[in-house]
Amino acid sequence: MLSIIIFIFGAIIGSFLNMLIYRLPLELSLIEPNRSVCPNCNNNIKWYENIPILSYIFLKGKCSSCNIKISLFYPIVEIITAIITFLIYLKYGLNYDFFIFSLLFYILIVLSFIDFRYKAVPDYLLILSLIVVAFTTNFHFDIALMFAGGFVLLELFLTYYIQNIKSKITKDDSLKEQRAMGEGDIPIIAIIGGVLGIKLALIAIFLSAIFAMLPALFNIYIKKDIETPFIPYLTLALFVVLIYGDFLTSILNGVVNI
Repeated sequence: MLSIIIFIFGAIIGSFLNMLIYRLPLELSLIEPNRSVCPNCNNNIKWYENIPILSYIFLKGKCSSCNIKISLFYPIVEIITAIITFLIYLKYGLNYDFFIFSLLFYILIVLSFIDFRYKAVPDYLLILSLIVVAFTTNFHFDIALMFAGGFVLLELFLTYYIQNIKSKITKDDSLKEQRAMGEGDIPIIAIIGGVLGIKLALIAIFLSAIFAMLPALFNIYIKKDIETPFIPYLTLALFVVLIYGDFLTSILNGVVNI
């Protein structure tokens, strides 16, 4: 019964995160309007049309007033938040770590979906995510700085490669303006290093690259978009390793010993 309550709680939080994802990049007030409104017709959304996950299904993905399609992002955010909250609960139980890591991933979910939409994220959310883990967990500051510094140097090298070599090979001048990593990626990498430690952080970075590979190829060859948001894949990798780190380490040790 408690597991169901935790899942529902996560979905409700996801609904709140949807508001942040929509309003923060547009610098809209988080207080006014105090009720959710349709961004197209500006009509108030009734309470029973704002039930996480279920309302989207009942409304068939359309606004009841203007019949415009509701973005699929809304139920996806609610489902992801509910699943993440539930899995953190299974990992840690209902204790201090549950609340801290849940808060961290709520912030990272907001950052991830803003990054998806705008390919840029608010700096204050990055700072907030660092504060949450740095001062409330057993955070490895030295490892966090090492990973951040290392990836700054890596970003400079890769950016040089993209700007000077890859653009010549592909004869695509737009690559000259592309950076290998966004400025918002480095704080997330610092969080990964500080939270997980060296071995698990390296696994997480490797997984994030694997997770991002197919979407990056899709963006380049199908959408003709040279930029791929990386924060969502860093967040996913951090979550996977945080929850299943022991299992992944055992697999890695088994491979090394073969």
